[in-house]
Amino acid sequence: MKNIKNIIAGLFFVVFAAACNEGIDPITAVDPGADASAPVITIKYPTEGVKIQVPELVTSINISFEATDDIELKSVSVLMDGTEIVSYSEFKDYRRAVKEYLYNKVTNGAHTLTVKATDLEGKVTNTSVKFEKKPPYTPLYAGETFYMPFDGDYVEKISFKAATVVGTPGFAGSGLKGINAYSGAADSYLTFPLAGLTGTEFSAEFWVKLNASPDRSGLISISPGGEDRTKGLRFFREGSATSQRFKLNVGTGSGETWNDGGLLAPSNEWAHLAFTVSQTKCTIYINGAVAASVANTGIDWTGCSTISIFSGAPGFAYWGHNADQSKFDELRFFNKALTQEEIQTIIANDSPYVPKYSGEVFYMPFEGSYKDLVSNTSATKVGSPIFADGKKGQAYAGATDSYLTYPTTALKSSNFSAVFWTKINSTPDRAGILVMGPEDKANAGYPTVQNNRTSGFRFFREGSATSQIFKLNAGNGTADSWFDGGSSATVTPITSDWVHMAFTISGTECVVYINGEVAKQGSFGGIDWTGCDILSIMSGAPRFSEWNHFSDLGMMDELRIFNKALTQAEVKTIMTAEK
Repeated sequence: MKNIKNIIAGLFFVVFAAACNEGIDPITAVDPGADASAPVITIKYPTEGVKIQVPELVTSINISFEATDDIELKSVSVLMDGTEIVSYSEFKDYRRAVKEYLYNKVTNGAHTLTVKATDLEGKVTNTSVKFEKKPPYTPLYAGETFYMPFDGDYVEKISFKAATVVGTPGFAGSGLKGINAYSGAADSYLTFPLAGLTGTEFSAEFWVKLNASPDRSGLISISPGGEDRTKGLRFFREGSATSQRFKLNVGTGSGETWNDGGLLAPSNEWAHLAFTVSQTKCTIYINGAVAASVANTGIDWTGCSTISIFSGAPGFAYWGHNADQSKFDELRFFNKALTQEEIQTIIANDSPYVPKYSGEVFYMPFEGSYKDLVSNTSATKVGSPIFADGKKGQAYAGATDSYLTYPTTALKSSNFSAVFWTKINSTPDRAGILVMGPEDKANAGYPTVQNNRTSGFRFFREGSATSQIFKLNAGNGTADSWFDGGSSATVTPITSDWVHMAFTISGTECVVYINGEVAKQGSFGGIDWTGCDILSIMSGAPRFSEWNHFSDLGMMDELRIFNKALTQAEVKTIMTAEK
């Protein structure tokens, strides 16, 4: 092939020179040189890790690639899962092949696409990408009507309809889940038909990496034409470079409801946003916690036909609520008002908690639920505890005859630590806080009265309205040891102040820390867990009740348990991170 091209070039030169050689330098053939390198291949589609999700059991993909060589390509082959599906040996540009091929036999499952290029010298390059055809998406949650994961396209996965693209939004290159996320741009957003997505109730939830520039934007807007806020809804943000407030406006038909929501700081970390609208209230959630909930009288969809996604435009462009330039992922709509527990379940499924600290086996942040995020298991509620403003987000707030119990299977080890924040309520004058003890069937007052201290531990407080002493008792199998704390473990109950508590149990000692400082430390021969099948949280009941260490009416937040004895430095690190 190369020789033929040189002959043709030579004949052309002779003819050209004979026809016209005045004022023009003769053309001289150039030696292409040695073949120095193998072909280079770029697969443009499918890209590595792409997931194809369509209703059809067998679908088509448009394979797109480019192959180049420094001298000349001899052949290019395309293989699907090791089997050749097409080959090329003739090229318009003998150094470069830009090809597209429609392959119509993609079945469910993982696949490997390989492009093989060979040059005239026999040098071979193989380039492969892995992709997957997933079965059609089935809604994961009750009432789910819309799901857009932004994994390289703007296709809604329940209806398989593509959103209309306005402007030039892009993709972030990575996402919370999957391989990508939506990346906002100026004057850019999506629109989608509203039909079939709403009812008398509505919810939306998604993840965001917040960019506070511009200082305000629309997020989800469903509006009729003109400046009419008596119909549909508008979810948006306003604020500054350091703090953005998320707000919701709902049209009730005859008027409008305003929910001024809550604050979120711009960050390169993913945060979760959700809002719900029912016939009686509308609520905004930030990271699963209630930011604000206000009374509402329903929603009127008259004249609303389109959802604007990540912009207020066109129906809510006034007041400057235009395109958002943040990153977004995992957008879902529902035709029901999600509960806080349902929102937290979605959060846990989208972004399972990864322990932050070495040895962490339990973490309960009390963000509207009593769930351990490490195991994704909920504690059993006894009585009627509630939630209140916490050290971070929300916190457990105690009530009479109220506490939590949790199975101890994953919590028992030869070394043990617990850390948490508390707001002390000195009424009653004593209470259990954390207890892992055995049943006391030998007690004459069983089951109401129990106090077997030969195994497990009991962390509790006792004192007066002005002085509460925190104590630890631990059993080694045959006897118990006391770590009473004394004056260094005495705290003045000031309900407006959060106090950090920690205790550690090892095979040699027990230590109690208050605000990161050692309150009591003593020798201990190792803990025995016989019969310790439940952890009581914020009460001594039912296993440590004989001395009236019942429910604590104070508050608890950010409870963590470890299968190691934390050092003082580690306790302080955790405390400082949560201040």
